[in-house]
Amino acid sequence: MKLLLKSFLIIAILSSSALAQSPEEQCRSIAQREYSDDARMQEFVYQKQLSAYRYMESVPDDDVKKIAQREYPDDFAMQKFTYDKQAAAKRYMAAVSDAEVKQIALREYPYDYAMQKFTYDKQLAAKNYMATVGDPEVKQIALREYPHDYAMQKFTYDKQYSAKQYMSSMPNDSAKRNAVRQYPNDYAMQKYIYDRSRNGR
Repeated sequence: MKLLLKSFLIIAILSSSALAQSPEEQCRSIAQREYSDDARMQEFVYQKQLSAYRYMESVPDDDVKKIAQREYPDDFAMQKFTYDKQAAAKRYMAAVSDAEVKQIALREYPYDYAMQKFTYDKQLAAKNYMATVGDPEVKQIALREYPHDYAMQKFTYDKQYSAKQYMSSMPNDSAKRNAVRQYPNDYAMQKYIYDRSRNGR
């Protein structure tokens, strides 16, 4: 308990000392921390950090600003980078057309617009892929396993379809019959059992 209290006090002291610094002093501290033995690089980093600090002071989206500051509380340049990336992703997500896929992305990453965008794009591509697949039986396996996740449907479909093709090319021996009997509706598991049996395990 005493150790925990001591840790909190140290964090509080460090935080208050950082807050007591002016923006210029904070930027100078960042530069010195990054390049303690290189005055020229210190000046470069200082100017970059100071410019990023001024940029962050002028940004209009407080929601996105908080994301950037939360991710990089001690680095104005990374705050700027994160703000720009998150703001662009937020605009992108506001304009997307597939409401169902958008809900998947929002559900997975409610507080991260960049990850929402990444997830939306991945899920939409997988949804479009699943609309074109040619094996209805394997498609049903994928839909049954992951009814609300197109990316996992695609992964499962590809894995199951490959295993189905593999199993169909194997001779109808006892190892194959055993694998099919154990997993009549799962080609990936059939392949696993079959291979294990053939390898003597």
